[in-house]
Amino acid sequence: MPSTFQRKLILGSTSVYRRELLERLRVPFTVESPHVNEAPRPDELPATLAVRLALAKAQAVAKRFPDCVVIGSDQVADLHGQALGKPGTHERAVAQLRQMRGQTVVFQTAVAVVCQQTGFCQQALAPVRVTFRELDDAEIESYLQAEQPYDCAGSAKSEGLGISLLSAIENDDPTALVGLPLIRTSQMLRAAGIDLLQTTRKPA
Repeated sequence: MPSTFQRKLILGSTSVYRRELLERLRVPFTVESPHVNEAPRPDELPATLAVRLALAKAQAVAKRFPDCVVIGSDQVADLHGQALGKPGTHERAVAQLRQMRGQTVVFQTAVAVVCQQTGFCQQALAPVRVTFRELDDAEIESYLQAEQPYDCAGSAKSEGLGISLLSAIENDDPTALVGLPLIRTSQMLRAAGIDLLQTTRKPA
C-alpha cells in the first residue's frame, strides 16, 4: 500500500497576501518568519534579487525545521532594470507611482521550495508584465489615501482598487502578481511529496 506520510508544510513568510494565497490550496501549513536580509547586492538585477531572496528565505526556515517542506517567495518590481521595493511611506509610494505611470513594469515574482532532510530544492520565476495608465497626481493621491498599499512592491494592490491604475496585465499565472505564483508552487509541492488533493480524495 502507498504510504500516507506527508511532511509538514511551512510558509517562510509573514506576508498576509502570501498566506491568503496558499490557503487556496487547502493544505495545512504553518507560518515562520525567515529573518533574511533583503538588501540588494551591487548591480544585482531585479529578477536575480527575487530568486536569490526566495531561495534564501526557504533555506533559512528549512535549517530550523529540516524535516519540513518550506516555501520561500519574493517579489521585486522591475522598472527598466531598476528594482522598486515596498515603499513603506506615503511619500515613497507617490514617487513610485509617478515613475511607473505610462510605463510597463515587470513584477519579478520568485518562489522556492526546500526540504533540507531530503535534499529537495527547486525554484522558479514567474514574471508579470503590468502596464500602468497615464495617472495624474490627483489619481495617485486618491488611490493611496483609499488603499494605503505601503507594504506592496510597486505601491499598488492589483487584487483591490489598484486594478483601476492599470491598462494591461500579461502573465501565465494570475496569482503571481499578488505575491505567490500558485501554479508553479503547486508543481513544486507535488514534486516535494505534498499531496494537494489528499484531503478531498474519497477513500477507495
